[in-house]
Amino acid sequence: MYAPDRDQDRRWMQRAIDLAALCPPASGAYSVGAVIVGEDGTELATGYSRETGPREHAEEVALAKLPTGYARLAEATIYSTLEPCSQRSADRTPCAQRIVAAGIPRVVIAWREPSLFVADCVGYEQLAEAGVIVVELPELVEAAKAVNVHLGLK
Repeated sequence: MYAPDRDQDRRWMQRAIDLAALCPPASGAYSVGAVIVGEDGTELATGYSRETGPREHAEEVALAKLPTGYARLAEATIYSTLEPCSQRSADRTPCAQRIVAAGIPRVVIAWREPSLFVADCVGYEQLAEAGVIVVELPELVEAAKAVNVHLGLK
């Protein structure tokens, strides 16, 4: 499994934050960036919220760029500027479930989802319960929030 040091994690998270800045702002949605990194430290796929459609989440977009059952995901890390969602509308699979189903063993986040649209996001807990290693980078919370200024977050 790809297990970089803290500096590498910060570098990849900065890449995700840069992707989040590309999101078309939406009053009812976060701007999130995601990067999937292979075990050898190479970028496998990227995504950002609303990149391919108005309801797409960053992790969903990045995963969709790779083939189903892609073997390299078993040793990969996904970087997401926001905690992967734990609930969505009935016809959409939450991102935490998508990550577990893809077999990604490590997730790095900058920011836990606040109770703005969902009362209690438990994506972190769902990932951990499934055996996924979840790493937080609290030093990058403000940078992840900054691309969400359109939501009036403080």
